[in-house]
Amino acid sequence: MSKKGKIIILILIIALLIFVIYRNKNISSDYNFKIYFFNAGKADAILISKNNKYIMIDTGEESLSNNILRYFKNNNITKLEYLIITHFDKDHVGSASSIIENIEVGEVLQSNYPKESEYYTNYLNSLSKKSITPITVIDKYELSLEDVNIVVTGPNKTYENSESNNSSLIVSINNGNNKFLFMGDSENARIKDFTNSNTETYDFLKIPYHGNYLKRLDSLLENTNPKYGIMTCSYAEGCEDETLEILDKYNVKYYMTKNGSISVLSNGKNIIIKQ
Repeated sequence: MSKKGKIIILILIIALLIFVIYRNKNISSDYNFKIYFFNAGKADAILISKNNKYIMIDTGEESLSNNILRYFKNNNITKLEYLIITHFDKDHVGSASSIIENIEVGEVLQSNYPKESEYYTNYLNSLSKKSITPITVIDKYELSLEDVNIVVTGPNKTYENSESNNSSLIVSINNGNNKFLFMGDSENARIKDFTNSNTETYDFLKIPYHGNYLKRLDSLLENTNPKYGIMTCSYAEGCEDETLEILDKYNVKYYMTKNGSISVLSNGKNIIIKQ
C-alpha cells in the first residue's frame, strides 16, 4: 500500500473514533434516565437514577452488600431518595440493613406482609438506628424523581398461596413516553389481580419471580405488551424454558442478569439496553 493510502486509512480511523466518542457523549447526556440491574444472581437489586438522584428497588442477598456499596462509592452515590423493598424474602431485603446504615436514605417503602428472618430483623434494627419510619404501601403510593412519575402499588388483600411473593410491591415508572413495570416476585394470583385492573401498556417489564414459569405470564404479556424484558436469575437457578417460549411468543426481547449486569437507558422516547 502506498504512503498516501496509509494516510487516508489513518484519517478514516481517527474520524471513526471521533464519531464514536461524540455519539457516546451524546447518548450519556441525552439518555439521563438509567436503570441498573446488579449481577446479583437469583435476586433483585435495581438502581434507578435521573440527573444524579436515585431510587433503589430491592437489595439482593446479604452477600451482595459490599458490591453495592462499592458501586455507590465508585459512582459518588451518597443518598437514595427512596428505597423500595418489594417484599421480605432474603434475596430482596438481604443487603438493606447495610445500605441503610452506610448511606443516606430519604424514604423507605415496604410491603405489608412481614416475614420473620434474621434479614428482616437486621432491616428493622437499621431503620431504628437511623430513625426512619417506613411507609407500608397497602394500595397506591405516588412519588417522583425529577420529572419521572412513579406509582407503587401494594396488595390490598391477603393471599392464601405464596403470601410473601404475592404481596410484592409493583412499581410503575413513566419517563416521558417510556413506561417501565417492575413486578417483584408476583405469582399467579397477584398477576391475575393486576391484569384485571391494568389498562396501561409498557415498553419494559421486569419479569416476575426470576423467570420461573408462571401460567399467568401469558396473560401478563398480552395485557402489558412489553418490547423488552429482564429476568434476574443465575446459571445455577436459571429461567425456565416455558418462560422463554412465552416471551418469544409475544416477541419480547429479553435479557438475563446471569449474563452480567444490565443498564437500561431512556431519553423519554427511546430505550437502549446494554449488557
